[in-house]
Amino acid sequence: MSKETFRNVGLVGRPGKASVVQTLEVLEKYLIDTGVKVIYDEDTARLMPSMSQQVCSRALMGEVCDLVIVVGGDGSLLHAARALARHKTPVLGVNRGRLGFLTDISPNELIPKVAEVLAGHYTIDHRFLLNMEVRSNGNPAHEALALNDVVLYAGKSVHMIDFELYVEGEFVYRQQSDGLIVATPTGSTAYALSGGGPIMHPKLDAIVAVPMHPHTLSSRPIVVDGNSEIKIRILETRIRPMVSADGQTGVSLNPGDWVYIKKHPFKLRLIHPPGFDFYAACRTKLGWGNPIRGDEEHE
Repeated sequence: MSKETFRNVGLVGRPGKASVVQTLEVLEKYLIDTGVKVIYDEDTARLMPSMSQQVCSRALMGEVCDLVIVVGGDGSLLHAARALARHKTPVLGVNRGRLGFLTDISPNELIPKVAEVLAGHYTIDHRFLLNMEVRSNGNPAHEALALNDVVLYAGKSVHMIDFELYVEGEFVYRQQSDGLIVATPTGSTAYALSGGGPIMHPKLDAIVAVPMHPHTLSSRPIVVDGNSEIKIRILETRIRPMVSADGQTGVSLNPGDWVYIKKHPFKLRLIHPPGFDFYAACRTKLGWGNPIRGDEEHE
């Protein structure tokens, strides 16, 4: 049980889904009835048919809210996380998307789970983010944050990318492939998983580099220390590869450009109601099936 109390609660919703608006309306009513002040970010406020609550920008939510509840999918929570991590504002996710590894409250248990959190019954995960910086001719050209992953990819081209990978200044390999996924433990169950990467427990302090269709059978994912600095150097190529953080708009790269990736100094505080179990989430979300006979005693 935590003694932290939440009196100013921010609400963030995924646009374009009627079910999200319905959930927000139920949530708003419950929070107001319990004496909690509700604050919407500007984009979410525009979704609401009638809105009389306080509104602020996404950038300011971390300063004015004790807790932010995100209603949507993991993508919605990723977007909020990048804005809120530096403020250390705890984030709670309500799943209105598909898999929902980060947004673990289902709509049919919304009020009981939120009530438990407001009563101080919850656990907090501290999830680290990655800072990605592109340098061209030695000068900073672009910077972005990622909770899940930084992805080097070929864009719309069918040609492979030629690049070099360095970890802590040490040369790892030169590779020709469709790209490279550099993921946090949080992102290990996202794009990196579909690329053949390992599932990493959220408490691990590690980063995984997963090659995308490498032009060699011996290339495999590499897990390194979470405090490592990872560098990617783009070599001569017929295409202009792209790099993206958490699926945000990609940035074009030129031969000789460097992509620097390292741990961001601030962590996301992700709240879970009582009963959260990472392995149970894997069984449910990834369809691992029912436990074999005799395993019940370990449940």
